[in-house]
Amino acid sequence: QVQLVESGGGLVQAGGSLRLSCAASGRDSTTYYMGWFRRAPGKEREFVAAMTWRGGRTVYADSVKGRFTISRDNVENTVSLQMNSLTPEDTAVYYCASAPVWDSLLRMTTHYVGQGTQVTVSS
Repeated sequence: QVQLVESGGGLVQAGGSLRLSCAASGRDSTTYYMGWFRRAPGKEREFVAAMTWRGGRTVYADSVKGRFTISRDNVENTVSLQMNSLTPEDTAVYYCASAPVWDSLLRMTTHYVGQGTQVTVSS
């Protein structure tokens, strides 16, 4: 079982940066894979990034590659998403997610998803 709480969303101008954080707790929180999804207004949920807790393996959606960086702090048990060079197309609710199986994170089939934090990028 994993509980996830996101923070750090807000309003930013195009070209700016934001850093999202996700606090993970629960019995399995230190062993599950972690990632981020997003849902833009009127669109399907989209995979953003994922990483392993110990191996350091990371995966990014093509739309954010080179601009977003996922990282984790094993001491604080948090996962962060540093978002740079933001564009209005990045406006969405961002969800922290966790899964015991790597593919279930990449395919967004995991049930462990936070409540989400709003990111709005103005032009």
